[in-house]
Amino acid sequence: MDADQTPTKKDFAKKTILGAGNLFTSLIILVVDIALGFFAFKLFNFGYTPLGICFVLIIIMISVAFLIPKAHMFKWMAVGLSAWLLFSIFPIVYTVYNAFTNYGDGHLISQTQAIDQIQAQTYLPETGKAYQWIAYRSTSNEYLLWLKDTEGNTKLVTQVDAEGDAEIPLVTGENGIGEIDADGAPVTIEGYTRLNRIAAATDKNLTNIKFGDPENTIQVRSPSEAAELLPLYTYDSETNTFTHAVNGKVFYDKEGTYTANNGDRLIPGYTATVGMKNFIQFVNSPGLRGPLVTIVIWNFLFATFSLLLTFSVGLLISIIYGDPKFKGKKILRSLLLIPYTIPSLITILIWRGMFNPDLGIINRLLNDLFNISPRWFTEPWLARIALLIVNTWLGYPYWMLVTSGALQSIPHDIYEAAEIDGASGWQQFKSITLPLLLVSVGPLMISSFIFNFNNFNLIYAFINGGPPIPTATTQAGYTDIIISYVYNLAFASGRGVQYGYASAISLVLFMLIAVMSLLQFRFTNMWEEVGENA
Repeated sequence: MDADQTPTKKDFAKKTILGAGNLFTSLIILVVDIALGFFAFKLFNFGYTPLGICFVLIIIMISVAFLIPKAHMFKWMAVGLSAWLLFSIFPIVYTVYNAFTNYGDGHLISQTQAIDQIQAQTYLPETGKAYQWIAYRSTSNEYLLWLKDTEGNTKLVTQVDAEGDAEIPLVTGENGIGEIDADGAPVTIEGYTRLNRIAAATDKNLTNIKFGDPENTIQVRSPSEAAELLPLYTYDSETNTFTHAVNGKVFYDKEGTYTANNGDRLIPGYTATVGMKNFIQFVNSPGLRGPLVTIVIWNFLFATFSLLLTFSVGLLISIIYGDPKFKGKKILRSLLLIPYTIPSLITILIWRGMFNPDLGIINRLLNDLFNISPRWFTEPWLARIALLIVNTWLGYPYWMLVTSGALQSIPHDIYEAAEIDGASGWQQFKSITLPLLLVSVGPLMISSFIFNFNNFNLIYAFINGGPPIPTATTQAGYTDIIISYVYNLAFASGRGVQYGYASAISLVLFMLIAVMSLLQFRFTNMWEEVGENA
């Protein structure tokens, strides 16, 4: 071996450091995988299967990218893809999944959990006894229950799964029992603490424990009463049905709800696939045959006028302050950006106070100058005008910034040539400025239109969709847009929170907005052609 090929101490140290670094990285990835795996296991165990699958995919990607040498080039990409999968892809897929389920109030848990909760429901038979009770708890969380029936008989019983006899003789000095109080209950029991009413009421385990004889169990059912309770429903796993223990009524599984032939239902239900039911419900909803047409028309008008007003005001300010002869434009432009720096929710609430018909500064000023006091929140068109004013205030700074940069990108030589040809200022704006400006801001106008089309925060915070439409069979207002209206249908209809129904409506809105976006991008291509031919 040549001298220059002989491994040196430096090379050996370098390899040792690299090996130690790789080992340390592998250990970290192993710890991360174990933590994520444990979390995924818990998700599967509690019935959150889709999210559990997502975490399993993340574990696989990170493990492959960091532990396999040939895949090291993708390790940081794997981290980014994991975040993308968890925060972008999963919510979309989960929304689509929920759209075909009954997920919502009364159907939030898995079938196994629902069966367990129904089986836990009990009743007191006619032959059953009721007792006063006092509980005793050991340091190992074992319980004893002192009982006194209506005839004054007392006894001390153990948990059903305890070894030995179910009853312990109430004799002082035996089995660790101390003095007996006036009611016949032990004051102390060796190894146990007597629970007062507060401690017993806050003990989450106590109501789930069965005491006494396995064939005749006793359960705590209230802070003052324990009783010989029996299961109210009997479950048949072969037929997947419940039978009422008293009247014999049979409950069949119908789309996640155990329902009898007369329509009675057991609570809780479970999350189940219902196919196209949510979409059919939305199509057949009375709301679609009532105020929806009015709401859709207003939604398009609101988005269109919001875009036109904010864009026009922002462009006008940009043109005015684009004049190099304008003095103090930097300071004034900074002041005009104030609406953009304040959180929109705060601004909306401030404007709501200013539009107050009785105390708002706007009505006070109008009353002093013109002796009028508009009812902004009760008159439909006045409410819509107020919304447009507020939205213009919120949106013009954005377009002022965008158009300022876009105007500076237009070559000044074009305007000089137009002036030589005798073009007026309006002709220059119409034939040069606006077409070239639309080439740059066209896609942004599409995004702004879509944003205003779904501007739920403004509608909800400013006026909550009001004033109400008196002829509507569902909760609907004159300023409601589609997203706020379907919010009321899904969450404020009086039927509880219906996440599956809301997800179905979201998919319908997504398809509607997607079609609108495609159509608007066609116009964008037209603007690009104008720019290319200019």
